[in-house]
Amino acid sequence: MDKKETSVDVLIIGGGAAGLSAALYAARYGLKTLVVSDVFGGTGGKAHRVCNYPGVSESGGFELMNKFKEHALGAGAELISDLVTNIKKLRSGFSVTTKQGDIYLAKALILALGTKRKKLGLVKEDQFLGKGISYCFTCDGMFFKDKKVAVVGGGNAAVTAALYFSEISSKVYLIYRGSKLKAEAAWIKNLSTKKNVEVIYQTNVIDVCGTEKLEGIVLDKSYNSEKNLSVDGLFVEIGEFPNDQFNKLLGLKTNKEGYIVVDEEARTNVKGVWAAGDFTTGSSGFRQIVTAASEGAIAANSVFKFLKKE
Repeated sequence: MDKKETSVDVLIIGGGAAGLSAALYAARYGLKTLVVSDVFGGTGGKAHRVCNYPGVSESGGFELMNKFKEHALGAGAELISDLVTNIKKLRSGFSVTTKQGDIYLAKALILALGTKRKKLGLVKEDQFLGKGISYCFTCDGMFFKDKKVAVVGGGNAAVTAALYFSEISSKVYLIYRGSKLKAEAAWIKNLSTKKNVEVIYQTNVIDVCGTEKLEGIVLDKSYNSEKNLSVDGLFVEIGEFPNDQFNKLLGLKTNKEGYIVVDEEARTNVKGVWAAGDFTTGSSGFRQIVTAASEGAIAANSVFKFLKKE
């Protein structure tokens, strides 16, 4: 039996801060609004603690993003857990197909696909994924209570992870290829007070050890006369790259790093398509929950004005 086609004013792909903020504003403008995402919460939902969202002095990332979700639902947006597999440009609007086989006809699209985590590129990296190697300390950190862990990276994500583990793990190694951490000064200052954390500078992880699960890591230079460190967990926090699955399909313009180029109204170079959040060139590359939410709101406002004219 053929799937029924459902028509909406705006279809938002992505359920993070940008997508949910766009949904909230679009729904409040009276637009028939649909959000399709495999997971709701995005990168913000994986944050151990969020301390810089205005009006919220401190919150768990999951709790904060759940409030975004409930707010969008309360405003009248529809949220569906699914994956978009194809988008077709029509004479007027777009046809969007999902993994479950549903088809949605949308007058406008807002893309809020976020970014993907970078990997170390080790031979055994995938082999030990879920067996000691992780890219989400908020998801898997609880399994490493009273154990030894290593965190790779030098930015906010890595330092935040190290701080989290300093509270639950027996030993934490923060391994960074640079000579100076790039995280916020407040996080670095806090880290310096943790007696069970050691920062290893100008060093890379080049291999991992273990049989059934991770048992250790190999460094490219000696630390305390050893290149092998015995650890139970390795958490990779070395950055991200933009999700580009629909760029070529829609003919979206990107910069040299692959981020979607948007104007001040979050419009892309394709009529009827807006983009918001971490995978765009918006907000001067300052990728925060507050900037993603702002871009989502701007995109929804721009869509509303566009549809009023059409």
